[in-house]
Amino acid sequence: MPHQVALPDDLCTDRNHTLITRFLGERGMSCRMRAVIAVWEDGRQEQLRLHCFADREAAAAFLDHLGGIMFDPKRDRENGRARGVWRRQGSYERILELGPLSVPEGLRS
Repeated sequence: MPHQVALPDDLCTDRNHTLITRFLGERGMSCRMRAVIAVWEDGRQEQLRLHCFADREAAAAFLDHLGGIMFDPKRDRENGRARGVWRRQGSYERILELGPLSVPEGLRS
């Protein structure tokens, strides 16, 4: 499943999980989920949930509707190492809202 879309883990909980599941189900799409730790140049870290698709068009539809960041496991995970981290450029900026998804109040602090 080489076509992967990353979302901050905080955006994949609560009602957002329902929105994601409904989106996939209504379109007959399936994906596998994995996790990756993103590490920025300023040392901040965040766990991201990867939504992995076999089909490029399915990943593009997911990205277009829900947002996220395209993730290439061969390029972005330390030369494809399964346990490698995702080295990000710039400084960390927390994402609280993305498309129809928003971090639940209890996770915002």
